[in-house]
Amino acid sequence: MTDNQEIDDTYDNTGTPLNGKFGVFFGALLVALAVACGSAATPTAAPSPATTAEGEDGVMAILATTQLDVGKQRLAFLLTASKGMIKDADVSVTAVYLEEDVAGEPQQTEFHLWPYGSRGAYTTGVDFNRAGRWRLDIDVDGPETSGRTQINLEIGEKSPVPAVGEVGPLSRNKTLGTEANIEELTTDYTPDPDLYQLTIEEAVASPLSAVVVFASPNFCTSPTCGPQVDTVSELKDAHKGEANFIHVEIYDNPGEIQGDLDRAEIAAPVDEWGLTSIPHWFNESWTFVLDSKGRIQSRFEGYATLEELEASLTAVLAGS
Repeated sequence: MTDNQEIDDTYDNTGTPLNGKFGVFFGALLVALAVACGSAATPTAAPSPATTAEGEDGVMAILATTQLDVGKQRLAFLLTASKGMIKDADVSVTAVYLEEDVAGEPQQTEFHLWPYGSRGAYTTGVDFNRAGRWRLDIDVDGPETSGRTQINLEIGEKSPVPAVGEVGPLSRNKTLGTEANIEELTTDYTPDPDLYQLTIEEAVASPLSAVVVFASPNFCTSPTCGPQVDTVSELKDAHKGEANFIHVEIYDNPGEIQGDLDRAEIAAPVDEWGLTSIPHWFNESWTFVLDSKGRIQSRFEGYATLEELEASLTAVLAGS
C-alpha cells in the first residue's frame, strides 16, 4: 500500500461508506492524504511528510497528521502489524533533529478509539523547535507486538493553516441569521441548529471561548470527518453557555450537490483558513479551540475524540 493510492469513497455521518467501496483497512485515511483538492489555491506549505513507515519488526505507522510546522503541536498516527491494528501498546515518540542529530525527550502517547468501529489513533504533543529534516522514532511495547518504526519528516516554518497561538481569520461563515433553511448551511442529515448561530467573527468578538469545526458530515472521504461534527455537538451539550460552538460546512452549496461532488463549491472560510492550500487535502476535518480573545489554543487535524476536545476546552476555560 502506497501513499499515492486513490480510493474514492465518501462517508456519511455514521462513518458508513456512501458508495460501498471501502474494502481496505487504511483506505479511508489514505484518501484524505492522497486525493488532490480541486481548489485553485496555490499550496504554500512545506513538503508533505511521508505517510507510512514500516520498521524491521513489522510495526507500521500511518501518520494522520500531515501539517507539521515549527512549534509544539498534536501528532496523531495509527499503528498496525501482521496481527492487525495495535490498540493496547505502550507507545512513545522521540523527535530527532537530523541536521544535528539531536534527540528530544521521549513523549508518551494516548490511544483514542474512533467512533463506529475498532480503529483509533495514538496522539501526543511534539515540539519541533526549528525547521528542517526531522525523524520520529516510534517505540512500541505491547502484549502481542513490540518494535520500533521511524518516519522521516521535513518540517517547514509555517503551514498554510493558522497555528496555535495565532488568531485565525475573522470569517463570516453562513448562519441561520443569513440563511432561511439550515439545509443551505450543512450536509448533515440531522443538524444541530446551535452550531449555526454565529460567525467566527462574531464568536471572537464575544467574551467566550469557541470551538470551530470545519467538516462535511455527509460527503466525507474518511469515516471520521462526519462524526467530528457530532462530537463537537456533544461537547457543546456539556458546556452550554460556557463557549461558542460553530460548524463550518466545507461546501458552500450543500443543497445543490445532490450526491455529486463535481457540483460542489468550496465555502469561503475554508479557503480563508488555509485548508485548500494543503497539498493533497480533499475535505478531511479540522477543529480549532479558541480562547476568549480568539487565539488558537489547540489545532486538531482529522478526528479528535470527545476526550481530547474536552481536555483542550477545559484548559482554555480554566485560563479564562
